[in-house]
Amino acid sequence: MIFDFKKLMDLAEKHGPEYQSKEPYPYVFFDGVVDVDVLGNAFDAFPVPDDTFYKYSNPLEKKFAKDNIYEMPDAISKILVQMNSPFFLLFLETLTGIEGLIPDPYYRGGGMHAMGKGCKLDIHVDFNLHPKLKLDRRINVLLFPVKEWKEEWNGDFQVWEGALEGKKHTLSKMGEKIYPKFNRMVIFSTSEKSYHGVPEIIDCPEEMYRYSLATYYYTNGRTDIFQEWQPHSTTYIKRPDDLDDLDELREKRNNGRLNSNTKGIIN
Repeated sequence: MIFDFKKLMDLAEKHGPEYQSKEPYPYVFFDGVVDVDVLGNAFDAFPVPDDTFYKYSNPLEKKFAKDNIYEMPDAISKILVQMNSPFFLLFLETLTGIEGLIPDPYYRGGGMHAMGKGCKLDIHVDFNLHPKLKLDRRINVLLFPVKEWKEEWNGDFQVWEGALEGKKHTLSKMGEKIYPKFNRMVIFSTSEKSYHGVPEIIDCPEEMYRYSLATYYYTNGRTDIFQEWQPHSTTYIKRPDDLDDLDELREKRNNGRLNSNTKGIIN
C-alpha cells in the first residue's frame, strides 16, 4: 500500500470541518502522506519531458504534462492508480463533504506535470465539465515528489481571492503560498472562485524540474450555487498588478487551447 488508510481517514475526520468552511474556498495541504520510499522511487523515475508530453507554451502557461498512464514508469502509474481507488475516494469524501465522487480514468489534464526554468501557470479557474464523461469537476489533488526544491526558485502554488460579477472574474489579493515540498499533498475544491496557479516564473537550475502528480475528481451533477453554470474551458484571470497587454490572449485562451499548446514538439 502506498497510503496509510487509517492515517488518511484520521486526517479527513480531523480537518474536514475546517476544510469545508475554509475561505476563500476549501483547500488544505498535508505532509508525509505517502510511503517515503515509494515516492522517492517515483521522483527517480520521473522522465525529462520529451515528445510524448504535452507542451504548453505561451505567456500565460509554460509547462509540460502527460496523461497517458500506460506510457508512465510503474513507480509513477501505481501511485496514480491508487489515487483513483475506492479508499482514496472515501478519504476525499470525508474530508470535503462531497458525496459520490467519481475518479477520472482518463486523467484528463492530470497525470504527470513538470515545470522547469522559465515555466509558469497564471492564476485561473479550471474547466468545469469533463469533455468526455460530461461530469462536473469538484476536487483537485496535487502530490509533489520533487526533492530539494528551494523557495528562491519560486514554483509556489498560490491561492487567490477574487469575485465574479456576471461573467467577469476579478482578483483582489493572494491568500497563501504553498511550496512544492517533497511528500506534500494539496487538495482543493474547484468552482468559479477557486483561483489558483503558479504565476511566478520558475528560476531553478536548467537540469531541475518541479514535478507533480495530479488527479481530478467529479460528480454527476452538483447541488451548490454553481450547479447551473455553463461549461467553460480553463479561465485565466489577470492579477491586480499584471499588465493589460495580455488581455486579448487571455480571452482567446479562455475559449480553448492555443495553437502553441501542442504534443510532440519540445524545443
